[in-house]
This record gives sequence, structure tokens and C-alpha cells, in this order.
Amino acid sequence: MLLRLLPALVLNAVLVWGVVRWLPRVRQLPTVGKWVVPTLGLKLIATGISIAVLSEDAAYFQVWSGRLTDQLWHAPGAWLRMLPTDEFHWGGWHLVFHGFSNTLFLVKLLSVVNLASLGNALLNGCYLSVFCFVCSWELVRQMWLQWPHAVPSSALTGFLLWPTVVYWTSGLTKESLLVGSGALVLALVIRLAYADAGRRGWLVVGLAAAVVLHFKMRYFFAVILFGCLTGLGLVRVVQQLGGARSRVVQALLIVALLAGGAWAASEVSPVFRANKFTSQLQRNYSDLLKTSQGRPHLEYPTLKPTTESVVLNSPQAVFNTLARPWPWEGGSVLYVLAGLENLGLLLLLGVAVWSVLRGQLGHMPFALVFALLLYCLILAALLGLTTPNLGTLNRYRVTFLPFLLVLVLQAPYPAAILRRFNL
Repeated sequence: MLLRLLPALVLNAVLVWGVVRWLPRVRQLPTVGKWVVPTLGLKLIATGISIAVLSEDAAYFQVWSGRLTDQLWHAPGAWLRMLPTDEFHWGGWHLVFHGFSNTLFLVKLLSVVNLASLGNALLNGCYLSVFCFVCSWELVRQMWLQWPHAVPSSALTGFLLWPTVVYWTSGLTKESLLVGSGALVLALVIRLAYADAGRRGWLVVGLAAAVVLHFKMRYFFAVILFGCLTGLGLVRVVQQLGGARSRVVQALLIVALLAGGAWAASEVSPVFRANKFTSQLQRNYSDLLKTSQGRPHLEYPTLKPTTESVVLNSPQAVFNTLARPWPWEGGSVLYVLAGLENLGLLLLLGVAVWSVLRGQLGHMPFALVFALLLYCLILAALLGLTTPNLGTLNRYRVTFLPFLLVLVLQAPYPAAILRRFNL
């Protein structure tokens, strides 16, 4: 027992030391810095609640990660050989996945985290929550450093105060790592694209690590984010060469890069071809629709496995992803709360659109806004079309929701609302 306790004490001491060193760095930020401790408290409360009502997925992660940790202690060589594979065999335990399984990846990751937590679910949940918290604050910090007049509290609100985002990115959830790594990727891209040169080598290494983690957690969504941000990088390179000054050219460059990337991927592998993609989308929708009967769900009667059908149903899917469930759907307190949150989101979206129509834009660069908006719209369409169950959809959309809130709350009228709340 002492052999396992000593590494745990050392690892936790390093973690606490790192957080204590990091906190003053963000607390000194004007306006938003005062929210560091309150948002950390909110994150830990949400973590405690998520562990108290441990989901089946979280319990699964906990049980199997403990078995992998047991192998790590007794046969570290076998554990190392298992890491790059999709299979786990130890004693009478066997676990086999196929392809890019984020479940198996998280279990492997937690098997290492268990060295610090000694297998305690609450500590494991706190570690994942703190990771997401720190990454989110790094994005807030970069936004303030680059555009202090662009309401950096929009990132604070979207990633650290919005109710469903806070809850679903706390504790033993895939979203803790998915959203945290996505925030970190964006923060580092902003620093590389817009900050002055200096120590770029370490930034690139950090970005590569964040990219790998984000890809491992949900590879298809990650590819879309990387494509949009690569388009942003292309715009910045062309701007450095003296071009891409107009917004139309910037938008065309990003769209062209995404379209070219999709075409190249379809040439490399048939998996990425349009007919294969639409067929898989239809299959996912049909399978989940069968299991959603008797519960609030979405239906697309005209959806077919064709590109045309997917495009025609996408606007409705985007709206459903943002608006459903309504407060009167579901018949439970959780559905009512989710519906009220959706009404608030729709109100903010309406106010933001009104600001844009009046020609009152925010301070963020157009290329960055366009890249993130494109990412949010694509994901909203895909989630709306493939996730008919409203409860599951409400959870999955936190993948893009905080990024959308960053954009929405940049508009002058929503920004004025934030200032009224001293944000």
C-alpha cells in the first residue's frame, strides 16, 4: 500500500503546486480575473453532483480503468504493449474495441490518473474538471490579451458559466476532455496567429498535444474544427503577404480549404466519400430513432441517404439543435430547465443577429469569427441529423455551444447585457 501511496502523494503535490502557481496568472486579468475563484467553486460543485449521481458511462470508465491500473502495477510491460492497441486482456478481463474508440482512450488515460487518485471517482472527476477549467481560462486570457475590447467575458460565460456546459464538462465525462482540449487548441491558435513572435516552438508542441487529445476524444468533430482553424491560418498567412484584406476573400479562402480538404480525403479513402457519409448518417439516425421512441425526440420524415436530402434538412437540424427541447417537452424538471436555457439562447441569438443587421459588429477579427461560426453550424447540423434523442442532443451539443456563445456574446447588444451583470 505504501508503494502506491507515495506516487499518489507526489503527483497530487505537483498538481496542487501547479494550480497554485497558475491562479495568480489569471486572477490579475482586469474585469474577468475576479471570476476565477467563483467559477472554480462552481466547477467543483458540479463535479460533486455528477459523481453523486454517477452515470452508467462514468461507472464503466471507473471500473475498467481500475482493471487497467491493476495491470499497470503488476505487469507494466504488458500495459505498455496494450496502449497502442484496441484490446485489453488481463487475467479474466477482456475488452475489445474497433477503430477510434474514445471510450477506450479515456479508460487508458484514467488508468494513469488512478496512480494519483488511488481509484477514487471524486478525485478522478476533479482532475478532469480542473483540466477543462484551466484550458477554458487560458482561452479567456488569450482573448483578453489580444482583444481587450472584445468582451473576453464572452468566453468566460460560454465555457465557465453557461449551465449545461458547466455540468456536462464536469466530472467523469468525455466532454470534460473534449471541450477543454478544444478551448486549448483555440487559445494556442489565437496566440500563434495573432500574438507577437516569441517562443513559438513550445507553443507548437503544446498545440500538437492538444490536437492529439481533441482528436482522440471525438475525431470526426475534431477534423472539422482543425479544418476551420487551418483555414484561419491560411488567411493569416495570406494577410502577412499583403492579401486577403476583404471579408469576402477571407471567407472564400476558408471555404475553399475545407472543400479541398474534403475532396482530398474522399480520394484517399472511400470512407470520406459523400455517398458513404450520407449512408452512415442515415443509419445513425435510424438506429437512434428506434431507441428514442416513447421519449422526446426529433424526426426528419424526408431524410434520405443523399447529399441533397442532407443539405435540405440541415437548416431544420441546426434550429432543432439550438432550440429543442422546449420547456414543455419531456415532463421532467431537467427538460424544463434545458428548455428554459434554450429560450435564453434563442433570445441571445436574436439580439446578436439584430446587432449584425444594424451593422454593429464585435471587435474580433472577421476570419476568426467566420471560422468558428462555420464550425458551429456544421456541427449543429450533423448533431441535429444524427441525434434524434433530445436528452442526448442536449449533452452532445456542448461540443460547439461554448464556441457559439463566444461569438454571440461579442455582438454589442449581448455584450451590453454582460456588462449589466458586471461581466
